Amino acid sequence: MAIEPEEMPKTVLLVEDSLGDMRLAIEAFEETNKSVKLRVVRDGVAAMAYLRREGKYADTPRPELILLDLNLPKMGGREVLAQIKADDSLKTIPTIILTTSAAPEDVEECHKLQADAFLRKPIGFEKYDELVRSISNFWLRNAKLPQLGGIEGERLSEINAPIAAVAPKEISE
Repeated sequence: MAIEPEEMPKTVLLVEDSLGDMRLAIEAFEETNKSVKLRVVRDGVAAMAYLRREGKYADTPRPELILLDLNLPKMGGREVLAQIKADDSLKTIPTIILTTSAAPEDVEECHKLQADAFLRKPIGFEKYDELVRSISNFWLRNAKLPQLGGIEGERLSEINAPIAAVAPKEISE
């Protein structure tokens, strides 16, 4: 029996330093979309190392979606966003800002840096779950996103499913 495209494992990179928000996201994705393999890094430097597959992240799958907090240690979310959108190999990955900020200047700056969306973190699990369900339905089920091409795309499509099926959730220090 063939696996439907919306049931294929999908990797989401969560860049979040708050343990509480991290737990909310993990629980919400577990309840909302079982096909999501959530990878978590806790600072901007680790996010870029993950995305560029450097060091301990050399064999990590390319995410289909990035959820990026703005206020991060080591390298802030704005700088991470700017680096993602300046990199031809990364800029097509939808990058959603997920933050507590509602400041108009943050919204404007992130959109100037080409964020795909700017969402405010809700308070409480039910609201967070509702937001994750909305993100999952739109970005991972309904939106048509660019596919990787060439040898790397073929290699990733072959290895991502087995890796995602057995790999534990990664939480980096």
